[in-house]
Amino acid sequence: MCGIVGLFLKTDTYRSELGRHTAAMLHEMRGRGPDSAGFAVYDEGIEGQTRLTLLAEGRDFSSADWKPLAASLEDVLSAEVSVRSILDHAVFETKGDGRAARQWLIDNHPSIDVLSHGRQIELYKSVGDPDLVAERYDLATRSGTHAIAHTRMATESAVTTNGSHPFVTGADTCLVHNGSLSNHNQLRKRLEQRGESFQTENDSEVAAGYLSWRLREGDSIDEALHAALADLDGFYTFAIGVESGFAILRDPIACKPAVVAETDDWVAMSSEYGAIATLPDVQHATVFEPEPSVIYSWSLAA
Repeated sequence: MCGIVGLFLKTDTYRSELGRHTAAMLHEMRGRGPDSAGFAVYDEGIEGQTRLTLLAEGRDFSSADWKPLAASLEDVLSAEVSVRSILDHAVFETKGDGRAARQWLIDNHPSIDVLSHGRQIELYKSVGDPDLVAERYDLATRSGTHAIAHTRMATESAVTTNGSHPFVTGADTCLVHNGSLSNHNQLRKRLEQRGESFQTENDSEVAAGYLSWRLREGDSIDEALHAALADLDGFYTFAIGVESGFAILRDPIACKPAVVAETDDWVAMSSEYGAIATLPDVQHATVFEPEPSVIYSWSLAA
């Protein structure tokens, strides 16, 4: 099962309401994934500054509880690190090297999950009812340019927070997935040899790592997804967030559901039309089913 939603705002008309509309879409996907949920929200960010979203699963930390870890990271980066906390998540903000910060945290603090890093992205996820996850981490109050969310039904693995979607391994590159990859273990080894680091056994994290590697090597998102059609073996519907952009890809068979709608102000994607039907001006949207093996992408105007 699993449910995907993505909302990309092409104009600033609804950007102050991004979180509210994403939460309404996520609500409609509860039946497809009652085990856990997560969401990534993108805003315009601050030039030269990186945010890292961290998870200390099962521990409700205050900002003061996170301060010792932030101080250690400051020594590593030779840059100041500020902290915002919300329950068991925290957002570290720094002008230091975000990729280096992520790797140091993975290598030295395995009890902490690094959920995301980048200039624009924040990411929150947890086990439990998707509505409660959205409420717990204040999704409805958030503003920004685009968001991706996921509800999970864990049919082949344990119900854990770090195994839930979305997944991020590269800066501002986020992926959610409905389906299954058959060659993820082999692909994981290849990507590790190319500098990618993983924190779970989830095949979707491998797909996220593949895109991060391709983008780091200089591909555009369209070029990376074109390569993915050859290198990723399995069945999948992907919704992907990148810096200032949003993309969708289905495998050549396209057995996992997806529907897209577009107006002058927004593009929305979901596993079911019911989620899109919650959006403003939807009656004037162009609605279509994305074709197999066709890359769909949108980006903000420069």
